[in-house]
Amino acid sequence: MEHIEESSPLRITPTVRALSSALRGKRENVHDSRRENGDRIFPEPEKLWFKESSAKNLRNRDFLSPTTMLNTLYADGQVPPAVMSRVLSLCGSGVLPVAGGEVMGEGLRVRVDRAAAFKAVLADGATEYLKPSSQRQGCVVLNCPALHPKPNTPTPDTLTLGQLRTVLLADHMGALLRRQGFTVSYCPTLPEDSDIITFLRALGIDWPTAPANWTNEEREEKIQEALENSPYRESEMERGRRTSGGGGGGGGGRKAEEGENEGALRVNLKRVFQEEGLLGYDPSLGTCTVHRDSVSHLAQLDLATADCTVAMATALHVTSCQDEFRQQQIAVLWRASGVTHTQRHLVCGPVKTPGSHLTAAQYLQLRRGQMKEASEMKYGDQVEGQTWDDIIRVMTSATVRFELLSTVHTSPVTLDVQREGGVSTKGPRGGVFVMYNCARLHTLFDSYERGVEKGLYPEIPEGSQLDFSALKEEGEWLLLFNYLIPFSELLDQSGQALDCEGGGARVNIKTEQICKFLVSLSKDFSSYYNRVHVLGEPLPHLFNQMFCRLHLLRALRELYHSALDILNLPPIRQL
Repeated sequence: MEHIEESSPLRITPTVRALSSALRGKRENVHDSRRENGDRIFPEPEKLWFKESSAKNLRNRDFLSPTTMLNTLYADGQVPPAVMSRVLSLCGSGVLPVAGGEVMGEGLRVRVDRAAAFKAVLADGATEYLKPSSQRQGCVVLNCPALHPKPNTPTPDTLTLGQLRTVLLADHMGALLRRQGFTVSYCPTLPEDSDIITFLRALGIDWPTAPANWTNEEREEKIQEALENSPYRESEMERGRRTSGGGGGGGGGRKAEEGENEGALRVNLKRVFQEEGLLGYDPSLGTCTVHRDSVSHLAQLDLATADCTVAMATALHVTSCQDEFRQQQIAVLWRASGVTHTQRHLVCGPVKTPGSHLTAAQYLQLRRGQMKEASEMKYGDQVEGQTWDDIIRVMTSATVRFELLSTVHTSPVTLDVQREGGVSTKGPRGGVFVMYNCARLHTLFDSYERGVEKGLYPEIPEGSQLDFSALKEEGEWLLLFNYLIPFSELLDQSGQALDCEGGGARVNIKTEQICKFLVSLSKDFSSYYNRVHVLGEPLPHLFNQMFCRLHLLRALRELYHSALDILNLPPIRQL
C-alpha cells in the first residue's frame, strides 16, 4: 500500500522522526525503569531508529530499532500491537512507505515498500533529489590567504601542497554553498595574466581576476585610516609600558618586530577579541604591527564584501594549520577596523610527501604525466589529439581533487608521489575510478540510443507507465536508498554548519563527504553494473524491467553530474 504524499520528496530524516514518534506513542504507555525525582527519562528520538546501509543488512531490513531501545521503552521489549500498527501504517510528508515490520532478535526491523519508493523517486526524473531540500540566503566570502601577495603574487612554483589544498577546498566550498542558495565571492582578486591564474584554470578553478595594472589603493587608504582611528590602536603610554618590559606583546610582539620604527602603527588584538566577545582566538594574540601586506589583505576582503546584498556577510578564511595564527591576526585586525561581518576559520591539516618535496606545479606536472602514461598503456595509440588532451586534463584534476579533498580537512594528507606509483586507471582509486564509472553510464545510454536507431528498442516511456516492482535486485535498492534519496540531505549540512553559534573561531565542515560519497557510489554502481545486464534481449516482455533500470541509471547519471559539479569537475562521457 502506498502512503506517499504527491510532490513531497522522500527523505531519510523525516522518516526516522516519524518512526520514532510512532514507536514512542503516548508517554503514559512508555516503560522505563530509570527515574529522576519521579520523572521518566526517554531516549532521544534520533537514537531510536537507525537507517541500514550495508548490502548484507538491507536484505532483511531498511530501518532498525535495536533491542536495547525497545527494552528502554517497553517492559521486556515487547512492542504493543497498537504501537506496531502505528509503525506499519506510517505516513506523512517525505516519509518512506512501510511494507512490513517484525520484532527479531536484533530488534524491530522495518522494510520499505520498495516498488512505491522507486516510483515516487524515478517517475518524475528524480530532479528534486539532486538539490538541497531548501534554499538558503546570505553572502559568504571565501578568503584564501595562500593566494594573497606577500608581497608578490604567489606562483605555482612558490605554492606549497598544503596551500594548494586550501585553494581546492575554497573552490569546492564555493560550489557547495552556491548550490544551497548563498551568494559567494572569492578573495583575493588576482592579476588576470598571472601564472597562478593559468595554473588554477588547469585545475578547473575559476578565480576572480583584474587587469594587471589594477590597484586597490583607495580601499587600502580607507582601511589604513580606520586602523589609525581605531579605539584599539596602541597608545604612546601602552607603547612605553611594553618597551619597558610591561608585557602585552603576545604572539604579535615577537622578537622579529623588536627594533622596529617607533612610529609604526600598532593595534592591540588581545583587547579586540576580549572586548568584542570573540570566541576561540589564540590567547597569545597580542599587539600587532600593521604592515602594508596586512592592509592589502584587508582591502581585498573589503572589496569581496562590497557587493553583498545583505548587511552582514560571513567571511570564511580557508587556511593551512601553519598559517592559522597569522590569519587570526588578520581577522581580528579587520574587526579592529570597524568591520562586524561574521568570520569563521576553516583550518586544513598539512600535506605530507614522504621522501620528496614538491611544489604545487611539480605535483600537477607529475600527476598529469602519470595519467597520460596510464592512459597510453590502456588505450594505446588512440591517446592523442585535443579530445584526449581534454580527457587527461580533467582526469588529472579529478585525481588531484580527490587526493586532497577526500580526507577530513583538519587531518593531514599523505601523498604517494613516487614516479613508479601514482595513478591507475583500474580499481577504486578515487577520482579516476569515479570518472570512469560516470563514463560507463554515458556509454550505456549511447548503446541504448544506437539500439533505438536500429529499431531494437522503443523509446523509454514515462516512469508513470512502468511497474517498478520489476526492480528486485538488491543492488538497485542500495543505489536508490543509499545515494539518490539521501543526497539532498547531504547537501544541506554544510550551510547549517556555518550557522552554529558559540563554537569559536574555527568551523568544522564535513568537506570530505562529496568525495567519499562519489567513491562509495562508484563501488556500488560498478558492482551492480558488472553483475546485471541492463540492455537485455529486444523482447517485449523484458522491456518493462529494462526501462525501469534505465530510469534508475538515468537518475544515477544525473546524480553523478550534480555531485561532480560541486567539485567543479565536468563528467567524462567516454573512455
